[in-house]
Amino acid sequence: MTSAAPDNPRNRADALPKSWNPGEVEASMYERWVAAGYFEADATSDKPPYSIVLPPPNVTGNLHMGHALDHTIMDALTRRKRMQGYEVLWLPGMDHAGIATQTIVEKQLAVDGKTKEDFGRELFIDKVWDWKRESGGAIQWQMRALGDGVDWSRDRFTMDDGLSQAVQTIFKRLYDAGLIYRAERLVNWSPALRTAISDIEVKYEDVDGELVSLRYGSLDDNEPHVIVATTRVETMLGDTAVAVHPDDPRYRALIGTTLEHPITGRQIPIIADDYVDPEFGSGAVKITPAHDPNDFEMGLRHNLPMPNIMDERGRIIDTGTEFDGMDRFEARVAVRERLAAEGRVVAEKRPYVHSVGHSERSGEPIEPRLSMQWWVKVETLAKAAGDAVRNGDTVIHPASSEPRWFDWVDNMHDWCISRQLWWGHRIPIWYGPEGEVICVGPGETAPEGYVQDPDVLDTWFSSGLWPFSTMGWPDASPELEKFYPTSVLVTGYDILFFWVARMMMFGTYVGSDSVLTAGKEGAQVPFKDVFLHGLIRDQYGKKMSKSRGNGIDPLSWINEYGADALRFTLARGAQPGGDLSVGEQHALASRSFVTKLFNATKFALMNGARTGALPDRAQLTDADRWILDRLDEVRAEVDAALDGYEFGKACEALYHFAWDELCDWYLELTKVQFAEEGARADTTQLVLGTVLDAVLRLLHPVIPFVTESLWQALTGGESLVIAAWPQASGVPTDQVSAQRIADTQRLITEIRRFRGDQGLADKQKVAAKLIGLDTAGLTELHDSVANLARLTEPGEDFAATATVEVRLSGATVTVELDTSGAVDLDAERRRLEKDLAAAEKELAGTTAKLGNEAFLAKAPEPVVVKIKGRQEVAAAEVARIGARLAELSGK
Repeated sequence: MTSAAPDNPRNRADALPKSWNPGEVEASMYERWVAAGYFEADATSDKPPYSIVLPPPNVTGNLHMGHALDHTIMDALTRRKRMQGYEVLWLPGMDHAGIATQTIVEKQLAVDGKTKEDFGRELFIDKVWDWKRESGGAIQWQMRALGDGVDWSRDRFTMDDGLSQAVQTIFKRLYDAGLIYRAERLVNWSPALRTAISDIEVKYEDVDGELVSLRYGSLDDNEPHVIVATTRVETMLGDTAVAVHPDDPRYRALIGTTLEHPITGRQIPIIADDYVDPEFGSGAVKITPAHDPNDFEMGLRHNLPMPNIMDERGRIIDTGTEFDGMDRFEARVAVRERLAAEGRVVAEKRPYVHSVGHSERSGEPIEPRLSMQWWVKVETLAKAAGDAVRNGDTVIHPASSEPRWFDWVDNMHDWCISRQLWWGHRIPIWYGPEGEVICVGPGETAPEGYVQDPDVLDTWFSSGLWPFSTMGWPDASPELEKFYPTSVLVTGYDILFFWVARMMMFGTYVGSDSVLTAGKEGAQVPFKDVFLHGLIRDQYGKKMSKSRGNGIDPLSWINEYGADALRFTLARGAQPGGDLSVGEQHALASRSFVTKLFNATKFALMNGARTGALPDRAQLTDADRWILDRLDEVRAEVDAALDGYEFGKACEALYHFAWDELCDWYLELTKVQFAEEGARADTTQLVLGTVLDAVLRLLHPVIPFVTESLWQALTGGESLVIAAWPQASGVPTDQVSAQRIADTQRLITEIRRFRGDQGLADKQKVAAKLIGLDTAGLTELHDSVANLARLTEPGEDFAATATVEVRLSGATVTVELDTSGAVDLDAERRRLEKDLAAAEKELAGTTAKLGNEAFLAKAPEPVVVKIKGRQEVAAAEVARIGARLAELSGK
């Protein structure tokens, strides 16, 4: 290579490594971005604002594929907006994760035989803080590995002083407004953790249980009695009624009477309720109001007693029977055995598969339990959250999720916000010595002698304030003034109701606060858009889970394939509301794409590609005009897709443009243009550099590392992070050039197909004559056709052995080829005979299936159609290969 100036593109190509090795580049590149302050938002900037708050991962967590998808989407959004000239804030933070964190620390204490009670509340909380400082937040370095462009200077934690102030403020406002109250209601109870848990922390699993049918009332068939069935026999100790449908003729005479409880001896009534399904089982159901959600509601309607028969550990209490003190599962067996001994068990079914709620944290079956808890009255809050979407203040993407949103917020039940834990935001209610109850807000203190409520708030309570508490609310701040409301919330559709609904309720409740409305029109919502993506599934479409063993650690993919490959895999599959399946083959394909981009850019630099002002369009070739026009079209397509949160569509457009058009066609066409040297080569260098510059910018939000490295080598610029987003050229599309290139591609493709049918090696050059190029308007592309189709000029001894006619838009081009001596006839016959055998085997197999009446009777129609298609393809292959072998037999 000849010597060149220091800024010569060829020198910059040499500065690039021989191949792309992400492990050697990504970590140091990310730290350079952070050190340069590229991700830090300026609240005093005159640029238009764009803001996202990171859904706070649990401080106990690790990056899983769901996080990786979330973060890839948010990073792509913020990187693009930054390049478009917005002042971007992507605010990170962590959730204190009450139950999960406390459980971890308690397990650590248990190793030494200790419990939290051995230390007391204050010392135990100190130990949790110690754990948080030393071991918590592992996900932060994983975020760096992924390339998250968050503003680390504004990193927040839900137990920070500022956020704790926000929690106290909203609690007091709601309490004073009568929207927070204390009541005994049914909750999801975890006996292992000894606390109420939220619905999202309950996972339903099919288990092999038992269905026991037992007899209430007399054992004499001629005396009043009913048969009821239950999967939890032990709860019958808390039965306070038996319910039947009011129109069920079997029980009409019993309604309003009582039966003796088989064990406790209490008289319990027979009640009528429309909830009972007379067609299910015996048509009679036992009612345990304190331990079943449906029974609880029925108990309220009929004013039934609600005895709680289990303590916080799940042990039977206060029944006055021999079962008191037993664990609930021990009691289940003992109660059944006593009832069986008395002749009251009339049927048993084992195993009886049914769905049972389990605690996500402890793994045990949860216990519906009547418990005194703190609640938020949600009716008015939920209506405001629904109206915000109805009025268009917040837009949900995809719109198809709106009905589910309205169904949830329009029918929401009051929210249990208290948890029987020590780690978390303690409920700011204090009790006086004479039974006084006061709520203490920020900066206030309780009178001497008052005792604070021991419970803490549900983690979702503090995270529900996340969009504005992280920016300083309830105090005024430059961040609130500049960046609130946030631009978009990105999350999975599976927590639309648990988290998004709570943020919307709190956000609309405080939306008229002067701190939030300063300098803005009207009340504020927490975010303008909600983008809901789907769940990540494995390559077979199954949900990833530990039990299936099909989960993928995103960090292992980063180590194996690079962060760019992981990100592109996820973004390419992301569409509003749609689940996406990923497997190793997807990661391999993404890594291949990154490699292709790297090699193409390095090739371009080696050939002098550079950026700069383009010459007049008249000086460009058809290929130049075509690729520039296609770039304009793809840029517009990508912009439209990203504006609509259609990341998969944007990635597909960029993938196929970069690989199929830029690399597979234009780069190959440039080889002829570079060979001409002089002005033509210089122009080609500028066009290629311009297109690559734009492609790297367009891809940067999704694959930031490789694009940064390549763009800096191509342009010598500082960083793509702060580079401008590509704009439309404003030049009308040259339809003539586009058609010529389309004709050229068709001509080359048909010649290549013929070569393949003839068994010619890819690199084997064949003498040929191209007849009709001038009529087709492709004279200037003669050399490109010859180069890409591996054709050479015919010599004096040229004798055509084959002819290919290709119909193009303007004319038919005839290609005469001399393949004599270019094909190893014996090798080609062996190859074709092998292919023929495979095709005949496929044809025979499909024909046999379609001739099997028994198979056709059972097979679904789509399967039959698919087999018929395979049969047609196989038959065509047999005919084609047979014809080719017949042709060779005469040579």
